[in-house]
Amino acid sequence: QVQLVESGGGLVQPGGSLRLSCAASGSTFSKFVMSWYRQPPGKERELVATISSGGSITNYPDSTKGRFTISRDNAKNTTYLQMNSLKPEDTAVYYCKARFASYDYWGQGTQVTVSS
Repeated sequence: QVQLVESGGGLVQPGGSLRLSCAASGSTFSKFVMSWYRQPPGKERELVATISSGGSITNYPDSTKGRFTISRDNAKNTTYLQMNSLKPEDTAVYYCKARFASYDYWGQGTQVTVSS
């Protein structure tokens, strides 16, 4: 089994920045397609960003493109999400997901709250 642990969440003011980390167990991290999702209170889970196994291809929905950046360090088995120009509507539980061998692995989530 693959274990994913998110960290870096917290309270930030509108316009501020935050960087989330997702540390993965095992030695096959470089083969995983990694994604970040979020679930605002009372709403459905939505995609935040995706990065290819080698890190050369990234994808973002319109809601995060230009403000959020996904990256990975395969030597450290870690994926990052840099969040800039944060808005109150970015408030959500953020989840890390790994896809490999026709299976999705999910982290426990980390809370991000954007408020004055």
